[in-house]
Amino acid sequence: MRSVRIGVDTGGTFTDVVAVDEQTGQITTTKTPSTPADPADGFMNGVHKVLSGRSLADVNGIVHGTTVATNQLLEDRPLDLGFVTTEGFEFVLEIARQSVPDGYGNSYFWVKPPRIVPVHRVRTVGGRLDHLGREVRPFDEAQAAEVARWFRDQGVGTIGVCFLHSYADPGHERRMREVLEREHPGAVVSISSDVLREYREYERSVTTLVDAAVKPAMRRYIDNLSSRLGMPFSVMKSNGGVLSASEVVHQPITTVLSGPAAGALGAALIADAAGHPSVITLDGGGTSTDVAVVVDGEPSLTTEGSIGRYPCKIPMIDIVTVGAGGGSIAWISPEGTLKAGPKSAGADPGPICYGRGGTEVTVTDAHVFLGRVPPHLLGGEIPLSADAARAGVEALADKLGLSPERTAAGILEISAFNQSNAIRQITVKRGLDVRDFPMVAFGGSGPLLVCRLIDILSLPAVIVPRNPGNVSAFGLLTVDVKNDYVRTRVTRDLPAETAAEVFDELESQAAVALDREGFPAERHVYARSADLRYYGQAYEVRVPAPAGPVDAAWRAEVLDRFHEAHRTLYGYGYRDDPRHAVEWVNLRVSGIGPITRPAIPELGPPGDGPPPSPATRRVYFDESPPGPTTFTPPPDAEPPPAYPEDGWWTAPVHQRGDLRRGDVVTGPAVIEEYGSTLPVHPGFTVEVDDRGNLVVRRETIPL
Repeated sequence: MRSVRIGVDTGGTFTDVVAVDEQTGQITTTKTPSTPADPADGFMNGVHKVLSGRSLADVNGIVHGTTVATNQLLEDRPLDLGFVTTEGFEFVLEIARQSVPDGYGNSYFWVKPPRIVPVHRVRTVGGRLDHLGREVRPFDEAQAAEVARWFRDQGVGTIGVCFLHSYADPGHERRMREVLEREHPGAVVSISSDVLREYREYERSVTTLVDAAVKPAMRRYIDNLSSRLGMPFSVMKSNGGVLSASEVVHQPITTVLSGPAAGALGAALIADAAGHPSVITLDGGGTSTDVAVVVDGEPSLTTEGSIGRYPCKIPMIDIVTVGAGGGSIAWISPEGTLKAGPKSAGADPGPICYGRGGTEVTVTDAHVFLGRVPPHLLGGEIPLSADAARAGVEALADKLGLSPERTAAGILEISAFNQSNAIRQITVKRGLDVRDFPMVAFGGSGPLLVCRLIDILSLPAVIVPRNPGNVSAFGLLTVDVKNDYVRTRVTRDLPAETAAEVFDELESQAAVALDREGFPAERHVYARSADLRYYGQAYEVRVPAPAGPVDAAWRAEVLDRFHEAHRTLYGYGYRDDPRHAVEWVNLRVSGIGPITRPAIPELGPPGDGPPPSPATRRVYFDESPPGPTTFTPPPDAEPPPAYPEDGWWTAPVHQRGDLRRGDVVTGPAVIEEYGSTLPVHPGFTVEVDDRGNLVVRRETIPL
């Protein structure tokens, strides 16, 4: 009987796999090295490893988080793209948007980055719609055929189509697709009314072109994986839902950031089960660290995201990514200062301690040199060379004129501040107080710097789940099927009957997609939302819209939610000020097919007798205690441990599997497990909660 569901998350360094037996509830986790040359190899290796003797015949579902689309965009590989747009608007990509990236605020000029399509591959077609979708000039089919033949003769096989105001009526774009299919049948085509039926021509154009650009690679990958698996599977989407692989090849842009999205959802479920509905999530991998914020059990969503240099206006979990993973390379700037990241050694050749030819010191090498991680990964499957890490750190220290310990600790300090800056972007810049949120740290490198992050950000606590290196793969098994649909209606007076008509159309589209995914009508769930703004503003605020009849009371409720959301985000609102009218911009529907989520079991009560005695290891933490504190120890408390002059402690090394519910570990210490390690600095405590999470807190709070 097929009873096993598997989640496979392909990362830059490791492929993480989780299997859940739906009959027994047993959860099995494992990891295997990623295979960048062909990610399908790592995928299949991980599936066979987690099955451990069972066959694919026992599997009733596989969900995959993939980086194929993301990597193609991040690596800036040449894109064989053509672009078709409305006559007279051939420079929409050059005009772009008047936004200047961080770091250019004091410059007198800014050179825009290269365009996703060079100007000589842009072609225009006659025909024009107005903003309501009314035809101003008819579609020029003869010119369209000429453009299609030009792309065919030039050998341009991937084409994006974005006509002015096609969000209001897709008719001209669909006719262009028909012409391309007739005149250039081998071309891969994306049209903007399928990818993003929403106004703002520049963002819609780029989003469509990104979708077209990743389609060939995604289709090859999905076809390869499907043939090797011999069974259907699903793919994680950036919006927090999944879709069958056979459907996702038609909308591959929805898979960018799929792995990080799964991590945020898995961490949200784990935190909620432990009594923390609102948390920051930190997913530390080998290449990067991804952070998100969860409020009342739901990760924040955005449509203002980007992948690399390309804006992608698709619904996605609001994630900030920083190049601060275990493989991040330490380097010396031209000014002679120490830096860490964003460049990464990745999985091949990897850090120096991997012994695979890496020559540059990484964050992992610093941890190994300082004794904060063991001289192996994955429970001994991947040995690490502490001697090689030491030699690399010493060579870098000589160039800086520092001791090796100060150099390695400096690398980790820079990495911690890089992570903290990403967390501030996702909280402070969104109007949230970071001190109100505990943090869930997971991923192979996620727990390594949590003690420093508690001090830097004044976090109340950090939660390290069980099997932290596999939380993203676990999250894949908690995700509903989900598709998003949008219509632009820019107006200050949206009649209730118009809104009802739009929602009915969007929900009908969602129902067709859910039917294809195998969900009966009684299990369909439709989540409505609306984008609004005060008249004259350039960007809008999204608020959930209630279900039920769309009438005057419904309209008043949405407006009330907008005023409150605007006040929360920006500190002010105009609820009772008639001078500031509210403008409706977009109406949205998410079609959801809910699944049964795996349960997170509680730990049993501690058995009789003490836990096994921990081993010890020399670990470097610091050369001096923290400064003055507000903490006054009770009279009968044991005195704090004396700080060694050289910063090297003889620290207990606990195996996480030996820790029991309610156990408390006081730093300095190290807690190790199969997929990750938690260094516990002096002045910190770790308690095992009833779900088996490690809860890290500061014993003393620096002023």
